[in-house]
Amino acid sequence: MAIAFTFPGQGSQVVGMGRELADSFPQASAVFEEVDDALGEKLSTTMWEGPDDVLTLTANAQPALMAVSMAAIRAMEAGGLNIADRVAFVAGHSLGEYSALCAAGVYSLADTARLLRTRGNAMQQAVPVGEGAMAAIIGMEQADVEAVCSESAQDAICQIANDNGGGQLVISGSKAAVERAAALASERGAKRALMLPVSAPFHSALMAPAGEAMRQALADVTAAAPVVPVVSNVAVSPTTDPAEIASRLVEQVTGRVRWRETIEWFAGNGIETIYEVGAGKVLTGLARRIDRSLTGISVGSPADVEAAMAALS
Repeated sequence: MAIAFTFPGQGSQVVGMGRELADSFPQASAVFEEVDDALGEKLSTTMWEGPDDVLTLTANAQPALMAVSMAAIRAMEAGGLNIADRVAFVAGHSLGEYSALCAAGVYSLADTARLLRTRGNAMQQAVPVGEGAMAAIIGMEQADVEAVCSESAQDAICQIANDNGGGQLVISGSKAAVERAAALASERGAKRALMLPVSAPFHSALMAPAGEAMRQALADVTAAAPVVPVVSNVAVSPTTDPAEIASRLVEQVTGRVRWRETIEWFAGNGIETIYEVGAGKVLTGLARRIDRSLTGISVGSPADVEAAMAALS
């Protein structure tokens, strides 16, 4: 039974996440302590006590979600899991790709936390608040959404940011252009077109300054070859080359998260079971909608860790 590990992205955060892991496994608790030390603040207190609006800030949510994923990984490793032996591929949704890389040994936990803090700040600062927007387009073919984006841009930016599968595409760009596209999509038969409550137009060309910030930040950290191949968001192909991994992470800032294609790639390359390691169950649900032949299992609680270890031993 071939297995892939996937790691969730922004939106899966919730106050209290990871606390049960920390209380149940000393290895998980050590993860949160190391992340706090790396960032020079008690991010764990924000994670466990809130308030929600502070946790949701991009610069906090990104390292926080990674910390929960790595707490679950460390708990499983303490129980005997060897990722190199049991997992064929890893992948993560947007920021989750950093979690995947940390789990695969490319970047240290401390460096990953600092990279995600840099990424969150850079993405927030790339576009003034109110100038960018994102919208979810439900029940419309990709080619039709691309046409809507092209027609609505009018010399501004409007593009597909996330292909999440299950008939869900997210568009991103200049606020007025995204609003035009959402309205046009509704006129042309989309089941729903919803403006999203986000603070910046992620995964669009407007994020170019953040991409450059990440190029510099990634150049300053030590990277090792992953113990298992990483399937990147932007390329939907596996790699074990640290230089290529960094290049793809830079491209990811402005590029499309091709999650539907990632899950389809897994299904076409021998994967039968996909574990979602970290907070929430978003990716597990998406995997089931994209390809029902796949088994999706979420690992975010102590009970989930115990069940996963029983299945993987």
